[in-house]
Amino acid sequence: MEEKKVMNRWLVVVGGILIQLCLGAIYAWSAFTKKLTEAPFDFTKLQTQIVFCVGLASFAVVMALIAGRWQKKVGPRIVAMVGGIVLGLGYLFAGFAGNSFAGILIGVGVLGGAGIGLAYVCPIAALVKWFPDKKGMITGLAVAGFGFGALIWIKLTSGFQFGPVDLTPGWSGLYGAGWDVSGVFKLYGILFAVLVGLGAMVTINPPDGWLPSGWNPSTTNAANSGGVNFTTRQMVKTSQYWILFLTFTVGALAGLMVIGIIKLFGIDALTANGIEISRANVITGTAMGLFYALFNGLGRIVWGTVSEKTGRKNAIVLMSALQGIMMILFYFIGGNEIGLYIGAAIIGFNFGGNFALFPAATADYFGNKNVGLNYPWVFLAYGVGGLVGPFLGGAMGDAKIWMWAFIPAGIACLIASGLALVLKPVRAENSAE
Repeated sequence: MEEKKVMNRWLVVVGGILIQLCLGAIYAWSAFTKKLTEAPFDFTKLQTQIVFCVGLASFAVVMALIAGRWQKKVGPRIVAMVGGIVLGLGYLFAGFAGNSFAGILIGVGVLGGAGIGLAYVCPIAALVKWFPDKKGMITGLAVAGFGFGALIWIKLTSGFQFGPVDLTPGWSGLYGAGWDVSGVFKLYGILFAVLVGLGAMVTINPPDGWLPSGWNPSTTNAANSGGVNFTTRQMVKTSQYWILFLTFTVGALAGLMVIGIIKLFGIDALTANGIEISRANVITGTAMGLFYALFNGLGRIVWGTVSEKTGRKNAIVLMSALQGIMMILFYFIGGNEIGLYIGAAIIGFNFGGNFALFPAATADYFGNKNVGLNYPWVFLAYGVGGLVGPFLGGAMGDAKIWMWAFIPAGIACLIASGLALVLKPVRAENSAE
């Protein structure tokens, strides 16, 4: 089929980025954690992380058990729209729940996570089909919105101040304008439902048999270009699946732990070094809202592009190794302003790379055709990491022994890097075609 007979594939990229900007709200959780530990909520640090953990688990499970199969049947547009509605309703529910832990857990955790799980895979599955010639780069570009979204939603609460640079002088965010946590939840719920719906309008699959003009899949190795097509049942029987799963689990554990506790850890570490708590609040907000979120988005684009040159396996090995080193160092440098910024940027950058490399690797090893079904089962690793990482960080924070959150996570990343070295293409004769 000629490319001129179908819609411009870059419109699907725009829609995917808009959807992902809203779904990145889950990474803006640090904008709420400190306020939730104060009156009238009085949550423990662990309770704030339980909400985060449940949201991550709901995200991964719904994506694997419902979204993958559903979008295969009805197409990505409908599933993405429903995801936006569920996400919006979840935040509205939390907003009307007041200071109830159970209400916020159900709203942001269960419903919010489910909405993200429904919508997340839709642009990825569609774009892999629209861009079989640029899988790493295009998935990185699309999911970059997830990381950049966190920057937007965090800074809306506190103002767009980045160190000495204040882009909104005289405005200190929604909190500074008198909004409370419940009010922000309600506002975000409405925005998420509307914006995801708009992005979903152009999130569709190309016609069957469509290929980009001038691109011939036979010129590349089938086992590394999506030329083989595994069913999910076939995929989970391979060693490659379990290596990807375990490596992604560890990468998610480290990155999500830092997202959940960076403000709590940063304030503890900075005030222990004599920095006033008001200043520590600004520093930690900048560390997460600018450095982590911004570099998280950039990491998705850069690692995806790098993997097109180095190969997916080499990129995963390098990314995991760098993350392991930085997680260990972060505990020792996080009590210094510059150290906190550097650590947040590098950890966010590497963590973001997971979301470009693993969907592209799933398509490489198991085929483009079923990536919408198969990637959710790889993505379950994110849910496992999301349960373990933030829970570990919250528990160690309450116990005031932050070291035993960062050091084990760093060692695990180094081990995962070594594990990824043994990845090799799956034999084509084992596939469905």
